[in-house]
This record gives sequence, structure tokens and C-alpha cells, in this order.
Amino acid sequence: MIVELISSVPAPMWVAGAVALSVGWGIRGNFGHEPGAALPGALAAMAVVLTSGRPDWFERVHWFALFGAFGWSFGGSISYMQVVGYTHSGHRPTQLYGYANLFVIGFLWAALGGAATTLPAVLSSEELSRFLVPILAVVVAWQIKEVLVDAFVRVDPARRHESPLYWYDSDWLDVLVALLAAGTVVLVRGGLDVATGLILSLGVGWYAAFLPLVNLFRLRMTPPRGDNWAGCVGMVVAMGVYAKTRGWTPVLFALVAVGTLGGVGYALAQLLKLVGIRSGRQTNWHSVLEQLQGAFHGLALAFGMGVLSQRLPPAPQGGVLPYWQSATGVGLVLLGLTYINYRKATTTWVQQVASLPERFYRLPVAGFLLPSRGWIGWFELVYLALTVVYLLGALWNADAPLVLLPATAAGRGMLLMLVFLWWCVVFNFERALTGFAPARIVTEWVIAINAAFLSGWVIWGHRVVSAKAFRGNGLDERHAWTVLGLGLLLELIALGVEFGGTRLLFGSQHAPGAGLHIRFGPNRTAWSHRPRPGERHP
Repeated sequence: MIVELISSVPAPMWVAGAVALSVGWGIRGNFGHEPGAALPGALAAMAVVLTSGRPDWFERVHWFALFGAFGWSFGGSISYMQVVGYTHSGHRPTQLYGYANLFVIGFLWAALGGAATTLPAVLSSEELSRFLVPILAVVVAWQIKEVLVDAFVRVDPARRHESPLYWYDSDWLDVLVALLAAGTVVLVRGGLDVATGLILSLGVGWYAAFLPLVNLFRLRMTPPRGDNWAGCVGMVVAMGVYAKTRGWTPVLFALVAVGTLGGVGYALAQLLKLVGIRSGRQTNWHSVLEQLQGAFHGLALAFGMGVLSQRLPPAPQGGVLPYWQSATGVGLVLLGLTYINYRKATTTWVQQVASLPERFYRLPVAGFLLPSRGWIGWFELVYLALTVVYLLGALWNADAPLVLLPATAAGRGMLLMLVFLWWCVVFNFERALTGFAPARIVTEWVIAINAAFLSGWVIWGHRVVSAKAFRGNGLDERHAWTVLGLGLLLELIALGVEFGGTRLLFGSQHAPGAGLHIRFGPNRTAWSHRPRPGERHP
């Protein structure tokens, strides 16, 4: 069965998924957290869809990008650098613990990303149309929350534990706000639907796991760092239950398959990084790790989406998606995702460019839409101008197709992916440019080369791939559980290889490239109490 599933994946999808997520993951590392993780999610979703050979998927490429962005963003909340440090420690129990938890983190990240990316292939047009309003409600609610927190509870991020909102350094408030926003949409619509039901399920699942695992059983993965991993456990379970109850077998398959394979690769990438460090070559090995992790996640996504591309019937229609929703979805990907990430670059510029003040001509470089920063800065003015141009273009296109847009859905999807890809690559380089050094060749230069390759590969792959005959409902839960079982067996083998390989490379020595973090024993560096007032948060 597994060989059959693997062989059914269109060959170009493997490379497209691996390179796209590798490029995006390398960029993600420069911006971080949930917004940064959304970038590779959107990029990889478009790359695999455009090499799938599925005309019905081409029509929804922007929806795949939007759902992929949100799905892969969730894992960005998980603290993982100390877990990486555990594998460097030279302490046997800590190293085993580190590699095991790298699998857990990689599984959670890839499972939510894979499942969310699959949704546009499963939802009918009517169901899909129910999602944009609650998504916008959540995004707006999060911005309002940021403004209120900035105005009334502002603290130094390095001492965030002094905030009255601090709770195990978690995203509990963001989850609560999302629940309230989705609940408001339920009240306005007069009942639950497929979209609000999923959002509420994910939010409730987050708390259903976070409350007992962390607060009752005191399970801390990397104390005193944040414990969003526990909330993500609840979201994975909630996604699986919701998919099963609605009969979304493809979503359940992607959740399990992409998660399991992504987790195995996420941990294996760390061993490969340590092999590189052992070689004695000096470079930015952490960026190598990130790009390798992205590549493995991309292979997992290609497997999940590739299997579905050959086994699912055409996406159900059930109505026509409103034009304004498609235009808004494209705008959220092109303008929304790039703005919330690249405004962070302005802080780097102000710090590293002596001639650039924080404010000039009474405006800040960037206002971050927050009162403490001045609301609107020069950076926001550029994005406002771009937004006006985009809105005018969308209005004109609704009246008569714009000349610059390709006539086919595949062509429009290709244009969206290429613009988004190079927007990300160029701005990532611009952030790093003010502090560029030879060690960054392995980051920005490699990312640019891979992006050039990806551009050509997706164009070529789209031309050569033609979908095989659809097998209809050729996928059931048996496929998901088989992949899960074999994946867990593969992880046990990989865990032995990773642990044994690390011991062979460095013995009991602390491997360079990460701080000394020991989880257990008398020399442990982990401590469970809340950081004290005045201390910097680890």
C-alpha cells in the first residue's frame, strides 16, 4: 500500500514541495513566530498545487495559499530552540529527550499545516465561502487585542513575565480572542456552520489540552520557555475529531501522514546539522538546519497532497464563490502576510543604520498600527498605497478582465506564486543587508538560488504533469493509520540513528552551535518557576 501511495505522487510535486518549504522556512527563521511560519505555508501550498495536474485545484490556488498560511502558522507558536540545545548537550537522557521532542514539535507543526492545506480540496464552494468572514473577524480581533494590550499592559518583551497577562508564556489570550470573534460570527449568522465550527473546535481543543497537560500535570517541555506545544496537541486532536465527524477522510489522512513524516524529518535535520558542525566548516549552521527542516516538511506535504491529487474526485462545487472573497483572499496573501512580517525589518534598519532615525518628518519608520509606535509610519504609507492600487485593480477586473492577468486559472496561480515568492526573497535580503556577513551566504544567497530554481521548476513541472484518472473515493482511514504506524516505526529507528550518530560524533562533549541546555539531573539548566521580576525572560 505504501509503495503504491508513494508512486502515485506526481514527480515534480516532490521537488516543488521540498524546495518551496525550504526557501520559505529559511525566510521564516529571519522573522519568526506565527507570522513568519505563515510564509512557507502559503508558498509551499501554491507550489504543490501548481504541480499537481489538477485543474480544479488551480481555480483555488489562492485559497490553498491562505489556508496553508494559517495551518503552518500555528506551529510557529512553539518554543523549540532549547530542544535543539538539548541534542547538543552531551547528556544522554537530555539528548534522547531532545530528539524525541523535535519529532513531537515537527509532527504538530506539519500535521496542522498539512490538514489545513488540504481543506480547499475537500470543501464545496458553498462551504469554502463560509470561511472568509470568520477569518477576517479573527484577524481584526487580534489587531484590536494588540492595540489594547499596547495601550494598557505594555511591558518590555525581554521581561514579559511581569505582565499580568503572562500564563506560561503561551498564546492563551490570542486563542480566547479567536474564540470570541468566531462566537460573534455565530451570533450574527444565527448558528454554527462549517467554518465557525472548525475555528471554535480548534480553540476549545487548545484549552482542553493546555489546561490539564501544563497546569494540572505540570508537563513542561522546555521550562521556563512557553508551552504552546500543549495547545497545539489539543488543536491536532480537535482537527482530527472534526474531520472524522464531518467525513473529511482526506483531511484526516493529511493530518496523520504529513504530521508523521514531517516529524521524522524535523528531527533528522538536526543530526545532519551536527554532522556539518563536526566537519569543522564555519557557516550559519542554524540556517542550514532551518532549510533542511523546511525541505523535509515539504517532502511530507508533497506526499500528502500528491496522494490526494490522484485519489480525490474534482473538488465539489455547490455554488459559486463570490468574486469579492477571491479578491480579498489574494490580497490577504500578497499584502497581509508580507506586511505583518516585513514591518519587522524596519526595527533592524533603525538599529543597524546610523543615519536612519526612528522618526523623521514627525513620522516613525514604521508604526505597526499601534499607539505606542505612532500608528502609521513611512512603511505603512507604502503598504497603504499598494492596497489602494490593488483594490482599484480588483474593481476594474470585476468589470472587465485586466490585460496583465493571464486568462487561465493556472496562469493566474503561477503569477501569484512568483510575485509572492520574489517579494519574500527580496525583502528577506533587504532585512539582512544592513548587517550582511560572509556567513549569510548560506542563508540569503542559497535562498535566492533555490527560489530561482523553484521558479523554473514549477513552470516546467506544471507543463509536464497531467493528472492520472481520478480514482474517486480511493482513500479511506485505513491509509491514514497505515502511514501513521509505519511512520512511528520509522521514527523509532530514526531516534536510534540520531542519538547514536550524535554520540558517535561528539561523545559526551557539548557540541558547539547551541547553548548548554540540560533537562535532567543535578546539572540541569531547566527550571520550572516563573522568572523573577527584573530578570530577563529566557
